Amino acid sequence: MHFLLCDKQISGTHFASVPHKLKTRTFPKIKCDYGLHLCKVCLLFSVALKKSKSRKDINHTDVHGLPCIEKIVSSVEDTPEPINTSVVGTIPEWINGSFLRNGPGKFEIGNQKFNHWFDGMALLHQFKIFNGQVTYKSRFLSSGSYQANKEHNRIAVSEFGTVTMPDPCKNVFQRFLSRFELPKPTDNANVSFVTYKGDYYVSTETNVMHKVDPETLETIKKVDWSKFIAVNGATAHPHSEPDGTTYNMGNSYTTKGAYYNIIRVPPTKKTAEETLEGATVLCSIPAVDKTKPSYYHSFAMSENYVVFIEQPIKMDLLKIVTGKLTGKSISDGFSWNPKLNTIFHLIDKQTGKVSPIKYLAKPLSTFHQINAYEKDGFLIMDMCASDDGQAIANYNIQNLRKSGEALDEVYNTLCRVFPWRFVLPLSIDHDTPYGKNLNLPDSTATSIRIAKNKVFCTHEDLHGEDLHQYGGLEFPQINYGKYNTHPYRYFYGCGFRHLVGDTLIKMDLHGKNMKVWEEPGLYPSEPVFVPSPDATKEDDGVILSVVITPNKDKSTFLLVLDAKTFEEVGRAVVPVNIPYGFHGTFNATV
Repeated sequence: MHFLLCDKQISGTHFASVPHKLKTRTFPKIKCDYGLHLCKVCLLFSVALKKSKSRKDINHTDVHGLPCIEKIVSSVEDTPEPINTSVVGTIPEWINGSFLRNGPGKFEIGNQKFNHWFDGMALLHQFKIFNGQVTYKSRFLSSGSYQANKEHNRIAVSEFGTVTMPDPCKNVFQRFLSRFELPKPTDNANVSFVTYKGDYYVSTETNVMHKVDPETLETIKKVDWSKFIAVNGATAHPHSEPDGTTYNMGNSYTTKGAYYNIIRVPPTKKTAEETLEGATVLCSIPAVDKTKPSYYHSFAMSENYVVFIEQPIKMDLLKIVTGKLTGKSISDGFSWNPKLNTIFHLIDKQTGKVSPIKYLAKPLSTFHQINAYEKDGFLIMDMCASDDGQAIANYNIQNLRKSGEALDEVYNTLCRVFPWRFVLPLSIDHDTPYGKNLNLPDSTATSIRIAKNKVFCTHEDLHGEDLHQYGGLEFPQINYGKYNTHPYRYFYGCGFRHLVGDTLIKMDLHGKNMKVWEEPGLYPSEPVFVPSPDATKEDDGVILSVVITPNKDKSTFLLVLDAKTFEEVGRAVVPVNIPYGFHGTFNATV
């Protein structure tokens, strides 16, 4: 028996650097496909790599003949006064509340056009459901960006993919000097509705949110995170505990480099006017690359841990802060580095202590996590992820408005997103073996200790082969109120056979079976689960989704599905056009 460690670099981890303790152990020599002798550790990762490669090949099956969806990103007028909808079928009378949605609704200001889908002015939507009837209203968020653009009749504030040009009313010297000003963060909060201390806010990923009235959709107050804690922004996807305590993440930039901060906001207010008072930074994690921190859209949370996913989508801070001078947008400062591993950081929610164990995985990109929970000494973390992180750049508005072969080409360059599961062993100590899969046999996900404080993880697919024909799955949702941070069985999402969702999918983790709702030419938004008042099962309730009809004028509708059977119960047709949005929530009326 003889041990020979191969020098093949697998999944970004160079196993020639495995600790001496592991190198001195003896394993049988096995010849691999590369003509090298592999130790047991490298063999395991070689198998994992092959699986990843085969999975990626399937993900990139080309499609042809995609229909044009340009009307999905067409500007609309808001509808601030409620209008009636036409109900087809039945809207269950027990549904009592407002389905709130957020997303871009205006893509041009004057004769100037925004470049990226994420740039459009925030349009807030309300579907008010009562006694089996539905009314609709919408209102543009009265943000500083919106007001400045409206006042100047041009794009006056830079957005994610659009750089504002110098004010033509200024003289040449003033316009020249304005290029040296640091970019001001936008307050165009067009991503989601979130709650803190029982109040509703709309959020993007900068330091500014807006408190809004969920009944009128009017903007109440601008709230700046940096006035309460030392962060330069926060995600639009916080997590909440049953008592209302809320966790989020935000970056801070110092002379020592970039840091990722875990934020905790208390559950209640002491005064009616309070907003983020009492918010604290639970811990700060230094970025691996101080000047190029990772981009993250959300994070995972279990009962006792926050999990931050440091993925290889990098933000070049120098490019971003000099963007006005160079004429480059924030999106131009984003890049994908497939040579870097993904790192999972575990943070104890009570103590703020960061685990010394770094859980590594191959390069991956994830925008939305599904759920995370602890079981038998392991943290199970489910997410929608892909092998590639360049998708953001493809969502320029001009791409969404393409047709024919040009549209097919854009879609076929995208890496498909699928639901993955990672299983992280929580107890790593002196006696934990190296080179052995530490996970239980009930999951094909693996975790292998490769160094004193490093564990390399591979994922399990949370789907069968049938999901490939639906283009993968994104915008995942669960029965959040009852099953977030707990073992669960079902999740819901959009299938992506186009640049936006074109089907709704219910995934059953028992057998990895799925149910699908689809109608040709219709594009459903993120599905939101609403539990029935007498629910006894996890899927007792309905799914709400706004369905866009780009090929038929003024026929967008609110779709209601029975969450158990995934069959349509009813729909409420809205007599106005609505663009495809991002995220929403249901505000139940007590």
